[in-house]
Amino acid sequence: MSGASYMRVRWLHDHPNEPVDLWSELDDQRFEVRKVEIWRDGRVGFAARDRESGGTLLGTVAMPSLSEIAANPEFEPEEISGVEFEACWQANVR
Repeated sequence: MSGASYMRVRWLHDHPNEPVDLWSELDDQRFEVRKVEIWRDGRVGFAARDRESGGTLLGTVAMPSLSEIAANPEFEPEEISGVEFEACWQANVR
């Protein structure tokens, strides 16, 4: 995908009903194309434009920049490669 970017965000919290590891593929406008969410207990949810599982949904607004996300101490974002995202997607999406 031309202009695609990828991010992983670790969400530091103690809420059992919220994921702790969020992986996103973004288009050139920073809208999510695919997402994998992983919970502390090992549950996994995912979403793409054509399907979703585990309650995971694609965002409806463009994702902020990594620096904007990192400004909140609850989040540890990092840019990842397409290869890293694809490995996570293949490992977790059934």
